Amino acid sequence: MSKMFLAGMLAAGAAGALIVPVAAQGAALGPSAALCNSNATAVQVDVRGFKQRTGTVRVQIYSANSGYLEKRKWLERVDVPVSRAGTMSICVPVKQQGNYVISVRHDMNGNGKSDRSDGAGLSGNPDMKVSDFIFKRKPKLTQVSFAVGGATKRVPVVLNYVNGLSFDPVE
Repeated sequence: MSKMFLAGMLAAGAAGALIVPVAAQGAALGPSAALCNSNATAVQVDVRGFKQRTGTVRVQIYSANSGYLEKRKWLERVDVPVSRAGTMSICVPVKQQGNYVISVRHDMNGNGKSDRSDGAGLSGNPDMKVSDFIFKRKPKLTQVSFAVGGATKRVPVVLNYVNGLSFDPVE
């Protein structure tokens, strides 16, 4: 590895999220991919429904309690570049068995900010409206939470994008 690449990786890690190269389709992605590949206690988030194949995907995991989705309350965060095709399987480590919530954001232009063009999704794939975001209404915890035991838990998430006054999948 070159010193410049290593320095960039360390800087990214210090910023709170590590951006890693995209693996072959179907393989777990992210700095903790080995956990999912060995069926350890982790969450493998299968993200699909991309509007465009650009930018980055951010996956955040929260404890399943009333503070889920609050700023900076996530337990782990993984950022990866969007793959060229297919479902992206992103591995997120968890420190212990328990109940969690997953949030996914497709930063379509890769600028690190939430834009109207970005896509998003939650575990449980709840039906959300644009007004829910405007008024900061969260889905019921029972709709979006899931349990993680002693093995890797697979969680499907379908991305939704703003389309007029609705927030829907592109598929």
